[in-house]
Amino acid sequence: MRLLILYRPNSEHSRVIEDYIHNFRRIYSRGNVEVQDIDSREGIALASLYDVMQYPAILAIANDGTPQKVWQGTDLPLMDEVASYASI
Repeated sequence: MRLLILYRPNSEHSRVIEDYIHNFRRIYSRGNVEVQDIDSREGIALASLYDVMQYPAILAIANDGTPQKVWQGTDLPLMDEVASYASI
């Protein structure tokens, strides 16, 4: 399972997302979280591939590339819920 966070680093929500990422990595140290700038070439491609319409977005993606769960917008999910999709 792959966890991916798409967000815009220089936005009004960046601090909240960066704190979320930091705390998630601290609590779930075994979990690997990929972070991608939504404005980068790869970020744009991933957003298009997974139909991300709002940022920030947290995606739980299966090993075969199938999205298992996608959270979009500023209402961030509980870290336990995200970790449960990643089987951490």
